[in-house]
Amino acid sequence: MTETLIDIGANLTSPRFHKDLDAALTRAKDAGVDTILVTGTSLSGSREGLALARDYPGFLYATAGVHPHDAKTWDDSAVEALAGLARSPEVVALGECGLDFNRDFSPRDAQLHCFEAQLSLAAELGKPVFLHQRDAHEAFMPILRRYRDRLPGAVVHCFTGSGEELDDYLALDCHIGITGWLCDERRGGELRELVSRIPAERLMIETDAPYLTPRNLDQKPKGNRNEPALLPWVLQALAECRGEEQEMLARAVTDTTRRFFNLS
Repeated sequence: MTETLIDIGANLTSPRFHKDLDAALTRAKDAGVDTILVTGTSLSGSREGLALARDYPGFLYATAGVHPHDAKTWDDSAVEALAGLARSPEVVALGECGLDFNRDFSPRDAQLHCFEAQLSLAAELGKPVFLHQRDAHEAFMPILRRYRDRLPGAVVHCFTGSGEELDDYLALDCHIGITGWLCDERRGGELRELVSRIPAERLMIETDAPYLTPRNLDQKPKGNRNEPALLPWVLQALAECRGEEQEMLARAVTDTTRRFFNLS
């Protein structure tokens, strides 16, 4: 395949990349992944992600945000700190932010407050948002609707929801991020049925590395760690489900991603 790919979500600040990040990035380039967005899930992690983006200019970019798991750490000072990070040109979106009522690692009222505060900040700064939602759709949608018209863009990261949820997101002009969940024959069946309904101009792909290692690999990687070099396997599964040529799909999702994040 000659088309290059963009991984819109990789947790490269994870300790699982501390020993061999350079090698992992080299493998990504060799696999045709020429741009990676480092996901920010906490203030400290967002700072680390920005530092990585500055270390690899034009190859790595970053998001800055507080994941719902860390919402309990949110306070008034977090707004100022996050705004400072988000004003950096390497930071192309606010997030990962949203709601997670599956694990409830933070109290739900703290999650709601943290999510709305980040949407408000994104609207103020004119940044798109990188969204997380798990088992919280009914609470998530009213908040997103209140801010959607003020946001330049919104992408639902790692979409694994129902057809009704997908319809709600598309009706709000949201973009959809697809991960290796699609490659999982145990739990990805519904998603495989839904991906053909996503317009190409709303579709992006991601690894969510080191998580969600594609199960359609010829050989499992060491430690079963996912990494950006495995993004082509997500593309392959997506093309099969949509009945499309891989190169054409790669071009479409890459063009969509560059426009969304305003990447050169």
